[in-house]
Amino acid sequence: MASHLRSISLPSRLHSSEAAVQQELCILEAIISSPSTCIVTMCDGLRRLGDIYNSVEEMTHLPSNQVCSSQQRKMLDGEIESSLQLLDLCNTMQEIFVELKAIIQELQVALRKGDDATVQAKIQSYSRLVKKAKQSFKKASKKATSDKTDCAMIRLLTKAREITVSLLESTLQLLSKQIDMPKQSLVLKAFYKRKAVVCEEDQLQALESSIGDLESRAGHLFRILVQSRVSLLNILSS
Repeated sequence: MASHLRSISLPSRLHSSEAAVQQELCILEAIISSPSTCIVTMCDGLRRLGDIYNSVEEMTHLPSNQVCSSQQRKMLDGEIESSLQLLDLCNTMQEIFVELKAIIQELQVALRKGDDATVQAKIQSYSRLVKKAKQSFKKASKKATSDKTDCAMIRLLTKAREITVSLLESTLQLLSKQIDMPKQSLVLKAFYKRKAVVCEEDQLQALESSIGDLESRAGHLFRILVQSRVSLLNILSS
């Protein structure tokens, strides 16, 4: 099932209709919850989210999505406030990706030298960074939803926000398995199997490349979220 879902390719831009965007959100939600989800699918998920936010942003210009009632404006104001939190989460994840790439590069040197202290110190450094990020995700998950509104744009924004938080959090969990979980950590396996250092270093280099892709996608999503926020602020000021 998961493999089938990953094979689905989205158009470069989604049709700007509630039904089309809602369908893509459901597909993305299913991919995130799949037990076989991997870093590659999370990277693609960030791309999909960018397409989704672009489509919702296009919908803000349609007459049918005008925000008129005081209740709608209040809900929209809540989503605008929440957008700041999404931007913070994207920024935090980008910091993690940058730190992870640096950690992996130093670990590759430490592995060749058999430097236990450096390996352990770097893993602890990453763990502290993850702990800080998890606190941010915990706060984000407590945000109220707007699924009862009659405004399609607000409903989609709410759903997209929830899925964005879920995708970023799932990405963090996947990366943690590669770094600081003893039974699954690629880094620790590499360290304790020094006879296969060359092979393990190749895997670490592949992981570093994947993290670079995640960093690029997260940066692209960050810029789209900024544009989305500007469009929503324009609606409230009109």
